[in-house]
Amino acid sequence: MRVLGVDYGTKRVGLALSDGLGLLAHPYATLERTTRERLFADLLAIVVEESVRTIVLGLPQALNGQETETTRQVRNFAESLRRRTDVPVVFQNEAFSSVEAERNLRDGGRRGRKVKAVLDQQAAVVILNDYLESSRQSKLP
Repeated sequence: MRVLGVDYGTKRVGLALSDGLGLLAHPYATLERTTRERLFADLLAIVVEESVRTIVLGLPQALNGQETETTRQVRNFAESLRRRTDVPVVFQNEAFSSVEAERNLRDGGRRGRKVKAVLDQQAAVVILNDYLESSRQSKLP
């Protein structure tokens, strides 16, 4: 079961993909936002090409749990995506995913432009790993 993690942004969208067993997340791609339709076309092509069974979209919220403008943008994006595919689209809290992603990259020896080039993908990895872990936890007796 392949799962696609998405770190939605207004300029770039980071993607991570699970292995076939749905156990591990790996960086996949960063999509540059040119037009809304191009973004959906690229994303849906990946869903088909990689036989994705679930799309996990990072949902940002303020520290107090309130919804922000970005939260509403992500919810609107999810609704538009749901209208274009039968693949389930679910949310995963993305609190501090970018901070964790940047720390992971720096701990791995990446600096400067090398961090920026893959930061969105790494944030998607964090989001997807959180989802996969919570899915495993919910299946435990």
